[in-house]
Amino acid sequence: MAYKERFKVCFCFNRFYRFRETEPPESIRILFQQYSENDIMTIDHLHRFLIEVQGEQNASKDSAQAIFNSSHKHLKFLPRKGFNLDIFIRYLLSDDQNGPLRPLGNCRTLTRPVELIKCLRAIKDNAFSANEYPVVITFEDHLNQTLQAKVAKMVTIMFGELLYRNDAKKLEVFPSPESLKRKILISTKPPKEYLDEESSMEREDSQRQGSSDEEQTQNTYKKKLGATNKVLLDEDEDEDQIFPEYKSLISIHAGKPKGGIDDCLIDTNTVRRLSLSEQELENAVKTHGATIIRFTQRNLLRVYPKGMRLDSSNYDPMLGWTHGAQMVALNMQGHAKFLWIMQGMFRANGGCGYVKKPDFLLPAGDHMVFNPSAPPPVKKFLRVTVYMGEGWARDFRHTHFDRFSPPDFFVKVAIAGVPADEARKQTKAIEDDWLPVWDESFVFSLRVPELAVLRLEALEYDTTGVPDFGGQTCLPISELRNGIRAVPLNDKKGNPYKYVRLLVRFEMRSA
Repeated sequence: MAYKERFKVCFCFNRFYRFRETEPPESIRILFQQYSENDIMTIDHLHRFLIEVQGEQNASKDSAQAIFNSSHKHLKFLPRKGFNLDIFIRYLLSDDQNGPLRPLGNCRTLTRPVELIKCLRAIKDNAFSANEYPVVITFEDHLNQTLQAKVAKMVTIMFGELLYRNDAKKLEVFPSPESLKRKILISTKPPKEYLDEESSMEREDSQRQGSSDEEQTQNTYKKKLGATNKVLLDEDEDEDQIFPEYKSLISIHAGKPKGGIDDCLIDTNTVRRLSLSEQELENAVKTHGATIIRFTQRNLLRVYPKGMRLDSSNYDPMLGWTHGAQMVALNMQGHAKFLWIMQGMFRANGGCGYVKKPDFLLPAGDHMVFNPSAPPPVKKFLRVTVYMGEGWARDFRHTHFDRFSPPDFFVKVAIAGVPADEARKQTKAIEDDWLPVWDESFVFSLRVPELAVLRLEALEYDTTGVPDFGGQTCLPISELRNGIRAVPLNDKKGNPYKYVRLLVRFEMRSA
């Protein structure tokens, strides 16, 4: 069934376009013919399809029956003997039954101040609603002993037994996330160390901007502290003067030794957390790449955006991940490619917020340390076939993309990962169609698939040269399911659209 879509032209003329229902690409139609008989796909046919096309080697007839039963609940007119072509397409486009990822047995930018007690209460109320893995809270504080006592009391009362306590300076190995389930950890540095580090950062900024150390530091502190500078610890105050109860909260000891990068990366008998700005990391990996990876095999490395990113933009998180950094902090207001990549990486492991490092970034004797700039030979080939898309007509206004005609969609397909794996391709644009069919395939060679993320972005061709955004998603390649899958798309903030999705086939093979 089809109907006509009307667009106004020059305010007095109407242009009509035929609006059609979902029609499968020819290659999908051929597949259905191969796995059906008399235009009906029975449970036996579906079972064979799951094994041979979808790569689900452990699929049983019960699995096929469950899919059939689920479809029967959602569709009023389902043939009792099996799927016809239309229902087969609806099943393929159903992300709850046929999603792209393997199912799991599941900033520095200025923001409006929020009272500490409200933050703590929100964390407690929501910490383990999605999963039981530990929550790490990073404090960046400038507190005298009186305020340390107040914070310690507040945190202790709020979290109670949820709070993990351990002497950070005596830890030789960090506990595993598995052993810390339903625990909240506090990570911070003693205020004196924090002040020393801030002073160092201000000196670096002043050198870049041409002002004197004293002038730049003085101006910055006047802006930051105003009349409240008495809250700060004196620079000569000893770490032992920190209020004992506050000190006992710190289970992840953070700090940056004075001196250069060599001093920062010295491996001591106790584990610690080191923080580097994105610029510091970029400079460090040029000469200390292997040392950084060795450091992260026992210690925590946190990377954060440089302070000059006042527009909430972001840096490429891959540099930190490929060098073993466990905490790569991004500006969550920066809704663009790098934040999408981060969201994609952490869709792995059921989206619990913890993703295991690849084995080659973990300690294993005296083996050669991984070098992201010189990765191993090609391990895998990934073939991505973009068949079709749907849902824009339901999630967007009639004239959102073009006032005078239906949209002209195309899809960008890209790989984010180590430099040797980076690649980008795109389909042709399909003119004047809310239900575009591309049926195009692309092959990517992957040297480090464990750290690769697949980017899919739907765009609408615009004669001005700047395409209109039509949805995006990023998926961890390590957890992609082979076969023909429904891929829901998200808006720029990462929130899923209700109806917009692509039908894509993934085929992974060894090199």
